[in-house]
Amino acid sequence: QVQLVESGGGVVQTGGSLRLSCTASGITLDYYAVGWFRQAPGKKREGGVLCTGSRDGTTYYADSVKGRFTISRDNAENTVYLQMDSLKPEDTAVYYCAADLDYGVQLKRAYEYDHWGQGTQVNVSS
Repeated sequence: QVQLVESGGGVVQTGGSLRLSCTASGITLDYYAVGWFRQAPGKKREGGVLCTGSRDGTTYYADSVKGRFTISRDNAENTVYLQMDSLKPEDTAVYYCAADLDYGVQLKRAYEYDHWGQGTQVNVSS
C-alpha cells in the first residue's frame, strides 16, 4: 500500500533552519505532484498548500513561505524535501506531505491530494 513518511522535524530557534523529508513507498514519486501542508497548534490543518513541486520541476510557494522554504526531490531516493530557513515562531506546526498523480496541473488545495503522511512536528522557539 501507499505510505508517505515525514521526518526531520524538531525544535529550532527563531531564524534557524530545518530540512523535512517525505519518503514514499508503494508509489514512485517521479509520477506524482507533492505538496506540503501544516497544522498549527489549536487550529485546523490549512487547506491551502505551503508549497508544491511537480514532476517537471515546476514549484509553487504560498506567500507565507516564499523566499524561506524550498521544495526539492530526489527521485532516486523516492523522497521529497522541504528546506525551511529563517524560521519564525508562527511556523510552529505539524507538517504533512501529500502526493497525487501529476497531470500537469498544480495542486494547491488539500482535497486534491489522495495520499498523506502522518506528520512531523516543528517547534520554533522565540
